[in-house]
Amino acid sequence: MITKPTPVPAKKRTSIGSRRNPETETAVLAAARDLISERGYAGFSVDEVARRAGAGKTTIYRWYPTKADLFIAIYTTERSTFVPVPENGNLIDELEQYTTSLWHFWASHPAGAALRGLIAEAQGTPEALSALRDRFLPDRTADVRRMLSSAAARGELRADEVDAKVALWVGFSWYKLLVGELHDEDVIRSVMMQIAEVRRNS
Repeated sequence: MITKPTPVPAKKRTSIGSRRNPETETAVLAAARDLISERGYAGFSVDEVARRAGAGKTTIYRWYPTKADLFIAIYTTERSTFVPVPENGNLIDELEQYTTSLWHFWASHPAGAALRGLIAEAQGTPEALSALRDRFLPDRTADVRRMLSSAAARGELRADEVDAKVALWVGFSWYKLLVGELHDEDVIRSVMMQIAEVRRNS
């Protein structure tokens, strides 16, 4: 009689004390990215990410306190890969090029639809709202803020206008994302001119 060997359970990846285990973190982010692609933000859960990555939920929650924080980590990595930041010294051109690239990313990548999910969840969940307002927006608007601040340093606008112009840019771009009008690229340049207050004939 041949005795079948007892199956050995998959070894769980663990963190290294208070430090992140790079192998575990890579596995978690890869699993989260795949899950977002398959199920979108609504079907995204830390439990399923942990199962796929072979990582403990406690470890993931220590690194990413909420589902929104884990999504933000994925989004940040993907956006940085697909959305270059132009630096040519012309504010209108920079804003137009950056916004166009970002809209292409949102339209073609699962992270775009997932961002809509995060924005929707933030309307009813304090934790998601905090993640969106305090951890997503500051980092994800940093590129536009830098473009505007550089223009202010060149004397093209006042430094005290930068915050308001960032808000205008976010409002315009998110409106187009939420209503599904990312194909409407013809309006980008004219709106960027309005945000920067540059006349059409200048």
